[in-house]
Amino acid sequence: MSVSSAASDQTVCTPLPVLGRDVTVPLVTGGEVTYAALDYAASAPALQRVWDDVAAYAPYYGSVHRGAGYLSQLSTDLFENARNTVAEFLGCRPADQVVFTRSTTDSLNLLARVIPADCQVFVFETEHHASLLPWQDARVTYLDAPSTPQQAVRTLERALADRDPHGPALVCVTGASNVTGELWPVRELAAAAHAHGARIVLDAAQLAPHHPVSVTDLDVDWIAFSGHKLYAPFGSGVLAGRADWLQAAEPYLAGGGASRKVTRREDGGVAVEWHETAARHEAGSPNVIGAYAIASACKALTEAGWDSLVAREQHLVRTVREGLAEVPEVRILSLFGDDAPRVGVLSFVVEGWNSSHFAAALSAEYGIGVRDGLFCAHPLVRTLLGSDPQSQGECGAPEAAPGEKSLNAIRVSFGAGTPDEHVERFVAAVRELVRDGAKWRYRTEEGRCVPAV
Repeated sequence: MSVSSAASDQTVCTPLPVLGRDVTVPLVTGGEVTYAALDYAASAPALQRVWDDVAAYAPYYGSVHRGAGYLSQLSTDLFENARNTVAEFLGCRPADQVVFTRSTTDSLNLLARVIPADCQVFVFETEHHASLLPWQDARVTYLDAPSTPQQAVRTLERALADRDPHGPALVCVTGASNVTGELWPVRELAAAAHAHGARIVLDAAQLAPHHPVSVTDLDVDWIAFSGHKLYAPFGSGVLAGRADWLQAAEPYLAGGGASRKVTRREDGGVAVEWHETAARHEAGSPNVIGAYAIASACKALTEAGWDSLVAREQHLVRTVREGLAEVPEVRILSLFGDDAPRVGVLSFVVEGWNSSHFAAALSAEYGIGVRDGLFCAHPLVRTLLGSDPQSQGECGAPEAAPGEKSLNAIRVSFGAGTPDEHVERFVAAVRELVRDGAKWRYRTEEGRCVPAV
């Protein structure tokens, strides 16, 4: 695999402080309990350090790049230094550009906008929708779900061998599945892409919060990730990598900041000279706080030490997997098999349970927040479940009533801020729900199971 497995448990650290770690929530059965946030794959809680850094900067908030005042100059330095911090965090090459975006989805849509007009794109059907859907205007080849990492590489090699060798090509692949948590053979896929004259972009939304990620070491052309999965607040993301396609294309958005010079033409129109730096695709006033928050998270994770972070997370993964293995009614979903390396993301189904009902009971009766559905990866989850796409409601919401066969799955996910008690409570709750059933009545409301009042 391209990303090594966990370090020794001897280096296990304590959870990193995150916002909301002491929040209590009411239970339908009475009383309150500390909330167990186990939906990190959707949005991880912000690190306390990140929040403190943002709060310390807030009084000095100012416009960037064009202001003469002290606060403006301070904000400009902070914004550009954040870009340098992210470049270092990602192991970028000297000529690479770091573009700040809104999210992974925004980053990949930006890249889809700048690829050459005749570019052929190769993407596995197992991708998150953020990396599956932006290529609709390109010549797209969708690759079947592989059953092993080695098969993924062979499938890509065969597809690339059949393409026009003279035209541009791009491979888009995830680093870690947002459904199964399994690590993909990124370095091997990058080597296959480059051997056939193609470029590769890595969707690192689920990988970057859990493992060190390096453009140079993995030999990828671009990396995309989101701040809200990297323990920073919502609304910020990154696209980092090669500059040539970015510089050659029209700006993703037209406006101030992206333009270097604008003049009137004799015919009454305007002539625009665009920046060739990352600013070319950052039109408008940038999200300075979002960029600073990402940089703060990058520093915090690096300083905490990846060996200890990975080791601790793998300890939590083992706790969950071993606990669920003791419940025969539970089936963990996997593409590559039980022994495949993975980050702290697991999806499963429970025999005899509607997944929405089960997730609702975990929340209402145990104060545990997980996710149910198709996780914005509909083709992958349907492949793993063997379900009929016609039987699903919008966004994977189940049409079945509580207690009927589930048409989707349950996902539990965790990371650097997760205490042992949260995953231990989760495992105990699963065991108790399967054994004893729910203590409360539930009803379906707008496609979701909720406690009956």
